[in-house]
Amino acid sequence: MPAPRVKKAVASTGSKIPKFSASSENKEKAPQVKRSSSPPKAAPKKRTAFIDITNARKVQISLPGRKKCAAKKEAKKTSSSSVPEKNQDNLKSSSVSSEEPSLERETETETGENKEEETLKESAATAEELVALAPVPPPAVQEVPPHLCKQHIPEEFDIDSENSEDCFLCPEYAKDIFDYLKDREEKFTLCDYMNMQPSLNPEMRAVLIDWLVEVQENFELYHETLYLAVKMTDHYLSKVPIQREMLQLIGSTAMLIASKFEERNPPCVDDFLYICDDAYRKEELLSMEVSILQSLSFDVNIPIPYRFLRRYAKCVNAGMDTLTLARYYCELSLMEMEMVTERGSVLASACLLMALVHKDLGGWTPILQFHSGYQLSDLAPVVRKLHHMLSSPPDDKLKAVRNKYAHKVFFEVASLPPVSRDALEEALSS
Repeated sequence: MPAPRVKKAVASTGSKIPKFSASSENKEKAPQVKRSSSPPKAAPKKRTAFIDITNARKVQISLPGRKKCAAKKEAKKTSSSSVPEKNQDNLKSSSVSSEEPSLERETETETGENKEEETLKESAATAEELVALAPVPPPAVQEVPPHLCKQHIPEEFDIDSENSEDCFLCPEYAKDIFDYLKDREEKFTLCDYMNMQPSLNPEMRAVLIDWLVEVQENFELYHETLYLAVKMTDHYLSKVPIQREMLQLIGSTAMLIASKFEERNPPCVDDFLYICDDAYRKEELLSMEVSILQSLSFDVNIPIPYRFLRRYAKCVNAGMDTLTLARYYCELSLMEMEMVTERGSVLASACLLMALVHKDLGGWTPILQFHSGYQLSDLAPVVRKLHHMLSSPPDDKLKAVRNKYAHKVFFEVASLPPVSRDALEEALSS
């Protein structure tokens, strides 16, 4: 006699846990009723957040001869699943009689498949043999682009091999780096921009740079920071007309940007506001910083003559006193408006040539010509401008550079008389 069915208890309204009226004994004796996994009609249907983006689905390769067999098996599974359980006993007798012909058909299908597989294997083996016998063409040699080829440096002009063990000096790429800086000078060429500045004149610019030299000394900044600040100031003034009251703000802001680019511990914004005697607010300095960076398209890696000067002095193993004298000439030229149009590499070469002539260390040697790429004819106009600058009487208002290089740390090169014009012309003519 079948066990009596237990009715499902109906949950009360507002209760999530159903209450059963039957006792615990009846629960143990009564058969457990399986819950339906399908959601109620009122609830929304569940759906996956993403489609199946994996490669989990099997890719079936259909071969001839298997389609019929697979179709028969699927039809057989469908028919067997669709028949109710009550008719399973009736189908047993008929399935026994139908097994024999189906087995024969499956055997024939498998035999045909084996023959096809053997044929495919034989054809594949034949193709592999033909490929193995065919001559293999040599691999195509790809040409290296010219800009990636290693530049050949003659042994007598090699100044970096002695530093092959020092990874910080990058001896393998030193020549390429300075050639790249020379190429970048094309992007940062300047012209005489004073015509577009109605409120400024060259004397005002010289006063500003003289003040920047003092700032560099007081903050003990690198010389690269000073040169870069002057370059950024000139580039900004060549694009944006300003009033003379804003000139000091532009110079101090350019020094702030250069400090961030060159220094390990750059001064903060308040320090630059202090050196300006609080003439400007912090908001004005930050706004000017944005304006300068936008005018330069945020490209502040401008080639400066100081880097080229140090490189070219290494070519002739110049002493520190000779290099300091060339730096003195180069730093004095920062205040001259007519030197703004000269490239940094040309200016550095001219300053070094003047220092070599002054120290009687020879002229422009072939190794200098190789690494700089300039001949004496290229440097002669700039050298004559520098000599005229040194021969002219100094301005009493602009003393920062001369006082700086009159110190013993800089070998007191500011107190040395300029080279004679005859010796200079002789060096240029040779």
